[in-house]
Amino acid sequence: MVQTNSNRDAYHELSCYTLAHGHPSFIHQHVVDAFAAQEANEHTKPIGLTFALVGLYLHVEKGQTGRQVQLTHMKMARQKRQWPAFVLPRERGTITAVDVMRAAAGEARDKAIDEWCASVWDAFRGNRDVVVRLLAEYGI
Repeated sequence: MVQTNSNRDAYHELSCYTLAHGHPSFIHQHVVDAFAAQEANEHTKPIGLTFALVGLYLHVEKGQTGRQVQLTHMKMARQKRQWPAFVLPRERGTITAVDVMRAAAGEARDKAIDEWCASVWDAFRGNRDVVVRLLAEYGI
């Protein structure tokens, strides 16, 4: 997926919104993960895509908060390793940061963030087994 200025700009606006959100669930992590996966390309560092897909899986399928995902990322980062290779799907989901920013701030936008995460995770679902095996190595 080619990153457009409008999508990048929307991501930055969304980041400001989520960082100022103040809710202890730390929804900012979901925004970071969805954007990183959606915009990944052959130059993306393996750790970046790995953490994004782990975060999306944990949030979408396991219902974890951004704070819980962040703690998992910290646990994984303690161990140096070679990160897995993932298949980059042609389509990366039907929702983008631009779409999320169109939702009214508050409950509607927070729901749109969850829908964005689900959309991106669904596009990457072919990598699910790799993510599950990786997390099993960490006892997660």
